[in-house]
Amino acid sequence: MEVTQLSSLASALAAARTGDAVSILVMKKALEMEGQSALQLVAAATQGSVNPDHLGQSVDVKA
Repeated sequence: MEVTQLSSLASALAAARTGDAVSILVMKKALEMEGQSALQLVAAATQGSVNPDHLGQSVDVKA
């Protein structure tokens, strides 16, 4: 191999490593945001009802 080929190969490998590192960081950030969204959804689902006390106490089963 010639020196120019080696330097070209080294540059290509460095660029690939940088691209991989960026992809991993973006994926980690996306997973973190999804986790936060899931926690917010669970918190919203577990909050108390805003219905008056007399609503939701019985079910009408007649059609």
